Formats: sequence, structure tokens, C-alpha cells
Amino acid sequence: MERHLLPNEIELILDGEEGFGITQLKAHLRDCAPCRASLDEARAVVEALDHLPHFSPSPQFAPKLMARVQVFEPWHVAALDSARRWLPQSRPLRVVAGVMAASMALAVSLGAVFLATRFDQVLFFGTLAASRGREALVAGLGDTVAALFGDAALDALRTAGPMGMTIGLTAFLVVVAGAALGLRALATASRRRRA
Repeated sequence: MERHLLPNEIELILDGEEGFGITQLKAHLRDCAPCRASLDEARAVVEALDHLPHFSPSPQFAPKLMARVQVFEPWHVAALDSARRWLPQSRPLRVVAGVMAASMALAVSLGAVFLATRFDQVLFFGTLAASRGREALVAGLGDTVAALFGDAALDALRTAGPMGMTIGLTAFLVVVAGAALGLRALATASRRRRA
């Protein structure tokens, strides 16, 4: 053999393997001093490892380690775990919970079917609720404007129409934003003077 032994070949000899090719490796060891030295070093390492004291980690090692490890949990596993926490442990209570859930699902389904077959009524009542809500909002905003700026400002907004209300609201928001920015600038300047 014209080359030195590889680490895995030295391991085969250390493990006491027998078979085809091992006799050539052993023959090479008889003639090659550097390979014998490598084998002796490997034997010393194995013996040193065998004489190391055996120890076991504390019982809290695994829980402490796993508390630090961020484990990816798929969404469906997390959802099932959450559902299991809400389910009762005893079989009779699970049956009761299942019956209640099925009853609720049936009621919601029947309600959806009813609303789908009466779509014109749903649309009518939805439009009615939206118009009443809009009227209540406009009345509330009118009361707020009257309380803040007086009845004259409210009459001016009513005569101006929707475009006038939009312009008035925009102007009010610009004034409020300017005041907020001015107060912030004063506070920043005051902090700088103190520091």
C-alpha cells in the first residue's frame, strides 16, 4: 500500500473488525511507523474516553432546555389544542357539548336560509337601518357643531349643503392638526431648554 491509513480505516482496526481488506491494513501497519503512531494516538483517545466519569443531567435539564427552544407549531395543531382545552373531559359532558354545538349550527343555518329566501326584506330593513343611522349621525354632528360654534355656524353649514359641510369639516381638521403640531413644537422646545 503506497498511502497512509485513513481515519475510518484506523477505526475499523480499533473496533476489531475482521474481513476482506483488514489484513492488508494490518500488514501496512507493520511496515509504516506514522500509521502505527496514528493508531496508538487513536487508542489513547478511546481509552481516555472510556475512563471519563459517567454523569447524567438533572431531571429539570430537558424542560429548561425546551423552554428556551422556539418550536414551530402549525396553525391547525394550535387550533386543535385550543379546542381540546375547551372540551369537557367526561364523556357525558362531551355529548352535551356536541348536542349544543349541533343545535347552534342548525339554528344559524336555518337563519341563513331564511334570510337568503327573504333577501328583499333583508335589503329593505338594511336600507332602513342605514338611513336611520345616517340621520342620527347627522343630528349628533349638528348638535356638536351647535354646542361648539353656536346656531349661526350650524345654519351656515345647512345652507352650504354637503360641499360646504365637507369644506367646513376639512378646515376644522386642518386647524386641529395645526394646533396639535404647534403644541408639540412648544413641548419639544421646552424640553430642549431644560436639558
